[in-house]
Formats: sequence, C-alpha cells, structure tokens
Amino acid sequence: MLAGLTLWVDALFLKLIYGIRSFIGFIEAESTLNLRLVDLNLLVVFDALMSERHVTRAAHKINISQPAMSNALRRLRELFADELLVRTPTGMEPTPRALELIQPTQQALREVTRVFDNDVTFDPRRSDHAFRLRMGDIHGWMIMPGVMERLGQEAPGIGFDTIHLQPSATVAALETDEVDLAISTGLQHSTTIRSVPLYRDRLVCVFRSGHPVARLPMTLSNFLKLRHLKVAQSPVDTRFIDNDLARRKLRRNVVLNVQHWLSAPHIVRRSDLVTAMWERMARGINADGQLAIGKLPVGPGHTTFHLYWHRRYERHAAHKWMREVIVDVCRALPEV
Repeated sequence: MLAGLTLWVDALFLKLIYGIRSFIGFIEAESTLNLRLVDLNLLVVFDALMSERHVTRAAHKINISQPAMSNALRRLRELFADELLVRTPTGMEPTPRALELIQPTQQALREVTRVFDNDVTFDPRRSDHAFRLRMGDIHGWMIMPGVMERLGQEAPGIGFDTIHLQPSATVAALETDEVDLAISTGLQHSTTIRSVPLYRDRLVCVFRSGHPVARLPMTLSNFLKLRHLKVAQSPVDTRFIDNDLARRKLRRNVVLNVQHWLSAPHIVRRSDLVTAMWERMARGINADGQLAIGKLPVGPGHTTFHLYWHRRYERHAAHKWMREVIVDVCRALPEV
C-alpha cells in the first residue's frame, strides 16, 4: 500500500500521524524515537497481523512472503520493545501493548488512505473498499439484503463491517472516524455530522394473536396493566415510549429488556408479554399470523430514520456512491 512512496509523500504521511493524538499517545517520545527512521509499511504489517493473528495469513493478506512478514514482525517488536504477538495453546494472541495500538494504527491508516484516494478514478466495479456501518439488527434484516443485491450487481469487491452502538456512542464513532456511516434516528450531534432521511416508520403494539388483551381496546390504561418486553441496548434508554410516559408521570411494567429487535417477536409469540415494535418489521415477519398488531396509545407516532456521516466524507466519491445506494434501497421500501 505504501511501498514506493517518494520523500514528500513520507513527509505528508508523517504529518498526518503527528496530527492523530490517539496514535501519538501510544508511540515513544520523540526524543527517543525518530519517526522519519520508521518504515511506514510496518503500520500496514501490524494491522494485518492484528487482524489475522497468524503470520502466514497476514503475509497473504498484504501480498508479501512469509519470511518477509516474519522479518517485519521482528522489526515491530524491536520498535515497540514488546512481543506484540505471543504463542498460546489456542494460537497467536496479542499482548496488552498490541491491543492498545490496534485502534490508533487503524485510524492512522484510514487517514492516509483518505489522502491518497483518487476520487476521479473511483470505479465501483473495481473497488475493494470496506465500509464500517453502524446499524441495528432491524436494519440488517430490512435494508442490507437490498444493499448487498445492488453491490453484487455493480460493486462485487465492496464490503461492510457492521456494528451496533448506543446513540451517544454512535455520534462519537462518527466524529473519531471509527465508523463511516450510521443508520439511526434522532441523534443529537454537532454541525460536523451530516444526514439524509431514509424512510419513515412508526411503533406499534405487538402481542401473540391469542392474547386476552386482543379482545379489549388498547387504551393507555389497559396498556399499562400489561407486562412488557422492551427493546433497547440499555435498560436506561428511555427514548420513544418511556419518555412520553414519564412526561405524564407514568411508567410501564417492563419485565424483560432485550438488545435485539429480531428476538422480540419470538418471545411474545410464546408468552403474554407485549412489546412495541417498528411496523415495517412487525408486518414483515408476521406471515404466519401468530402476532396481533395494534395501535400504540403512547409514543411519537411516525419517526424518520436517517443516514449519518461525518462532513470529512461529504465529497469522497466512494462514500458518496455508497450513500446513494443506501438511499435508493430505502426509497424502494413500501410505505406504512
């Protein structure tokens, strides 16, 4: 990746590294380590070793020989005065020092890749870009099939790493370049974060079709008498329903909190719990008719989900193309 760079490119790369505080925090002081004497290819080597935890596989990943990789590992160990990778009964494992270096090294490499990306020549058919996307399991179920179908037709080399984060952590991850894109709703963020609306949805009340409450009107009073399953990454996440109830000095009886939307319908099918679920998903997974879907007597009504990104990627060709793909897929979703 960095082989053959001229001296001025090396200088630019060093400037970028100096600008990343998280990386500087983990390397030795300038008085004892001259960055200009460091082979910058070692960053790529280190990243491959931490990803594969295996010398031969790491060598294959970045297209160098196994002896060359072993030699690079030796140089890394000398540079950081640490073993970095050690043998264990279950294979090679990183040392605590190596674990500290993974995130800042990846961030440094992303900064450099962004500098040398040639937007003019971006071709989705030839690209092997890997995007880091924050989304929940509901979006993996609802959006990713269409996205991957589109990529298979137009950009078979492009891939994704997905992660699910709490809303506050999502904004921080966008700011620090830990994720490229995020699908969420209602994020509180600064002007450095951009967004575009994707689709609207609304929460509905879901319970098993034979539930006794099915014979009653879903009034607020009846709703509060029921035992509830809540879907949230944290039990203290009070967005949507619980905030609305709190404003009325009310609360519901939550007996089970789960982190994943896709587990909720399977649980309510086999219990007397009720849950609030996004309508697109509730109707999409209810082909067998075992769920009853009703209007919620509380909550925000229709909610708009957005695609978020940092302004550093506003004009980045690959990033812009992927945003357009996700928007196109969401536009094809049926209305609710």
